Amino acid sequence: MQRILLFIYQYRAFFTFLFLELISVALYVQNNSYTGARFFNSTNRLAVAINNFTYSIRDYFALRDINRTLAEENRLLREQLQQYRQGLLYARDPVIDSVRIHQYQFTSARVISNSVGRFTNFITIDRGLNDGVEPGMAVISPEGIVGKVKVSGNRFSVVTSLLNVDVMVSARLKRTGHFGTVQWDGVDPDYIPFKYLPRHVQPVVGDSIVTTGYSGIFPEDLMIGTIAEIQLAQGAPFYTIRVKLAQDFRRLSYVQVIRNRLLPEIDSLELRVPDFNQ
Repeated sequence: MQRILLFIYQYRAFFTFLFLELISVALYVQNNSYTGARFFNSTNRLAVAINNFTYSIRDYFALRDINRTLAEENRLLREQLQQYRQGLLYARDPVIDSVRIHQYQFTSARVISNSVGRFTNFITIDRGLNDGVEPGMAVISPEGIVGKVKVSGNRFSVVTSLLNVDVMVSARLKRTGHFGTVQWDGVDPDYIPFKYLPRHVQPVVGDSIVTTGYSGIFPEDLMIGTIAEIQLAQGAPFYTIRVKLAQDFRRLSYVQVIRNRLLPEIDSLELRVPDFNQ
């Protein structure tokens, strides 16, 4: 405190001059209408710029909460849409029960780790057993399918990405209904091969590839991507097709985990048939 007082005393002449200058400027602005108007307009523009900058900073730090809110709203809409589809599917069933209508349950999660540069890529999300997320569940994004839950801890889970050469998903050509399999080849994270489409089918570039729902993990008609390239070798029984993935895995941030409430019953019945998976 003593140093501050000494500094002020040493430069008392400068501070006195500065004080008198401020008083002079204030009197000049106050008594000159044109200058006063220019001055207040300038200060108003400065105040508006400062306020806009402040609001921009505040909005930036609120983005995480906004994204989480939007992800939760998207989860609710997905769940309601799936319930509506299930209701239409079984609308003529006189003994339809609520379990079929609410067959799929969605849980929103944030991606905290993701890889796209390996042959076997994995994704870590911030939901686990405490949130009802278990191994084997499907994982999707607002754009398309993402993968399957591999292991779950209490608070986190690791997802086997669709960009994993060991993952196969039953898929179909939406326009014609013909089905095949998508399995990544480890080459380009933007594309995935669509295999086993027979040569008598006539696919077109731009056709949508969606899930079949056969596995019981992914619901039917979830987007995978669109056909980008079609080749048919002479004498080959199947097309060679490259599909542009709907989801850009480099920009993955929020996902939904899907629980099929009827899957345990389906699995238990299939296990009772020894040759079912052969």
